[in-house]
Amino acid sequence: MKRKSAPASDVPEGLDKGLWFVPLGGSGEIGMNLNLYGCDGQWLMVDLGVTFGDDSVPGVDVVMPDPSFIAERREKLKGLIVTHAHEDHIGAVAHLWPLLKCPVYTTPFAAEFLTYKLREAGLEDVVPVTVIPLGGQVQVGPFTVDFISLTHSIPEPNALAIRSRYGTIFHTGDWKFDPEPLIGEAVDFDALRTLGDEDVLALVGDSTNVFTEGEAGSEREVRDSLIELFSRYRGRIAVGCFASNLARLDSIARAAQANGRHVALVGTSLWRITETARKTGYLSDDLTFYEAEDAAHLPRDKVLYICTGSQGEARAAMMRIAFDQHPAVGLEEGDVVIFSSRVIPGNEKAISKVQNQLALMGVDVVTTRDHFIHVSGHPARDDLRRMYQMVRPRIAIPVHGEAMHMRAHAALAKECQVPHTVLVTNGSAVKLADKPGADPMRAHVAGKVWAGRFALDDGKAIPLSAPIFRDRKRMFFEGAAVVTVTLDDDGEIASDPVVTSLGMTEPMNELEWDKLLTRAVARLPKKARRDDEAVEESLKAAVRKAFAPRKPVVKVHLQRI
Repeated sequence: MKRKSAPASDVPEGLDKGLWFVPLGGSGEIGMNLNLYGCDGQWLMVDLGVTFGDDSVPGVDVVMPDPSFIAERREKLKGLIVTHAHEDHIGAVAHLWPLLKCPVYTTPFAAEFLTYKLREAGLEDVVPVTVIPLGGQVQVGPFTVDFISLTHSIPEPNALAIRSRYGTIFHTGDWKFDPEPLIGEAVDFDALRTLGDEDVLALVGDSTNVFTEGEAGSEREVRDSLIELFSRYRGRIAVGCFASNLARLDSIARAAQANGRHVALVGTSLWRITETARKTGYLSDDLTFYEAEDAAHLPRDKVLYICTGSQGEARAAMMRIAFDQHPAVGLEEGDVVIFSSRVIPGNEKAISKVQNQLALMGVDVVTTRDHFIHVSGHPARDDLRRMYQMVRPRIAIPVHGEAMHMRAHAALAKECQVPHTVLVTNGSAVKLADKPGADPMRAHVAGKVWAGRFALDDGKAIPLSAPIFRDRKRMFFEGAAVVTVTLDDDGEIASDPVVTSLGMTEPMNELEWDKLLTRAVARLPKKARRDDEAVEESLKAAVRKAFAPRKPVVKVHLQRI
């Protein structure tokens, strides 16, 4: 794969000198994280995730950052650190690692989770994965990286203290301050305070919940609320949540136990996360989960389904249940579906589709509007203030948010007396320092590098700019036509041409098509009629004009006898 990193005038000079930060995913959006740190021409990657597809490209469920910029420099890429096991941080590793071929470092839970993905991709014994203990340290090229335990909605969320000869960068990853974490380690406040005494050059931080006042809240409060909520119902209960939110899965199961219900997992990813949790000691042996087929025989008031698809994903369990297409789970009037998750921006339409369909079935739908059933895994404004008070960076670089989130985060950092902020987008090349002890106020976006997107299509990572996706989009919105024409040795049409249109109203009958296409060939010089490419272009132009103002994809099958 060879691609220009960016227009030549935009690529900053001196990428091989000094300290740099370059996000290729997750800046200006929530999800699909890929961050690069450069020191004197050597690079460290932090996270390599995915995001959901949307209606802009039909048939694409998973989108990934395009790593072309660093793939072209992979001999200088010294390693990839995965901060935790959420899909938007780990989900693209198995798909994109063949372009990178670098060592991977992560803590035990994420390493175990990654094993499944690498096995599916046939890379389990190919990708070198080094497991770092919680609170551990690793040397990656010119960087010494300390792992600092925080809390989140999945075990082992790690912040990183990335040390170089130019200064220390604190990369927060996804985090919150949970005063009562139900699963995993508590926040290592001692490490954060110690780091704050070391003169941190820059904090690169999570912006997801910057508009939420107060604190993120504790998972324990959600568990207590779910116990009370479940007690209200006598029909079947189905709960949609993120499969990777192990603390929530545990809370739902405990609340079900407290109400005398048996728990069935509906969705492959839920089974995968529970198996990972058992192998790494994060899920108690006293919790028993049933297959959906087995739970279908239980009384309605004794079953609870935990389902994938809380974001309205087209192929996930909740969508199939809502449209009565699931082979083992059926809901009816008197049952309830509880959406125990936040709405990720961009998924509103898909989620509404599922919820409205459930309502049409007579099923009660409960969301965060109706009951306290969710706390975020990301920091609210008071959490952010507390973090800045402890770490005291000289520079704040907001990431993991849309443009409005990051601007609000920058304003909050200034309120917290951070001297300098830098706003970025995917592809921004931020020069942090050109020498040890450099003035942090000089940190700035020095240029742009290539930052595109890949889509996962039939198991392959393909640039979203590829012709296959352009054609698919055009076919979706404009339709398609297939033309079959047979020519003799003299370049004359030898039999009636055939035009098949897809997704469009036919503008003419067979006789009219015959006349139109015969004229399209006849107007060509005799020499051009022997040129397949010239004939095909003439036929395409004639068909497109016939379907105007639509602009369909036109394919020509040309035969010669």
